[in-house]
Amino acid sequence: MSVVTRSHAAKRGAYTPSADLVGGVLAGQPVAIARMISRAEEGYSEAADALAEIYRHGGKAHIVGITGVPGAGKSTLVSALIRAYAEEGHKVGVIAVDPSSPFSGGAILGDRVRMSETAAAGNAFVRSMATRGHLGGLSRSTLQAVDVLDAAGYSPIIIETVGVGQDEVEVVAAAHTIVVLSAPGLGDDIQAIKAGILEIADIHAVSKSDKPEAAATVSALRGMMALGSDGPASRWSVPILPVSSISGERIRELKDAIGAHWLHLEESGELAGRQRNICKTRVLGTARHLFQQKFQQESDTLEAHIRAVSERRMDPSVAARALLGWEETR
Repeated sequence: MSVVTRSHAAKRGAYTPSADLVGGVLAGQPVAIARMISRAEEGYSEAADALAEIYRHGGKAHIVGITGVPGAGKSTLVSALIRAYAEEGHKVGVIAVDPSSPFSGGAILGDRVRMSETAAAGNAFVRSMATRGHLGGLSRSTLQAVDVLDAAGYSPIIIETVGVGQDEVEVVAAAHTIVVLSAPGLGDDIQAIKAGILEIADIHAVSKSDKPEAAATVSALRGMMALGSDGPASRWSVPILPVSSISGERIRELKDAIGAHWLHLEESGELAGRQRNICKTRVLGTARHLFQQKFQQESDTLEAHIRAVSERRMDPSVAARALLGWEETR
């Protein structure tokens, strides 16, 4: 893990210790928020105590995950939601997760510039973050960024994911409300549903509602939901809303549905279960991260066990237990 030094920070300008940024984050200062998220994203060890303190001040925000197949118009929808929330005076936070650049490791911005322009006009904070090779689409620093925005008083906080696929549904374990956006006329709608979209959605939205194909997509979703109703019991009835992010048609209705789902979670008692799942995912995810980090630093120990497994002197289970320091129970 990288360690911040004053000489390193001097290249970027005056260095402010992370502990000194906490007050600015709690006061909602955008510069302090941006710097603290950068510390989290870069994995600076000196920021750990500050992030822990920030975490203790959170837990109030409604976290909304917006996902869907590439090309569905997620970023345009988020921009429209920012405007709708801003009109009512909400402080909206957005974490837009992008695929990592294969060259720099940074986020590929795409149409994030337009989203940021929308945020500048409203009371919103938008941050684009890279997955950095994390298969689930959400890196550890993504959720730490949510903590920062939460402590700074932003709610809702929207996480816009890379897309939906077998390895990209982790947003379910990171958000309270999941909005799945489908686009009419896309040939991979059925494949996307096979990947698990139908089950994870709290709200279905169909973009480009002015297109003739939108009504057919809404009908198809209704039919599939009727067939696939074997999930966990909930009194929440999943709505399907055709929307137009360009004209603004039914965007306010979508915003209201997101709020209604939050109210349902609170009144039904389901919110506690979702909060627990988020915490469980984060603890286990951090444990995996620390495990990988430990043996990257102790590469000789790892290589010795890999060699023993490749030479068939040790099976993978025994090797893993040895790395963890667990005694073999067989």
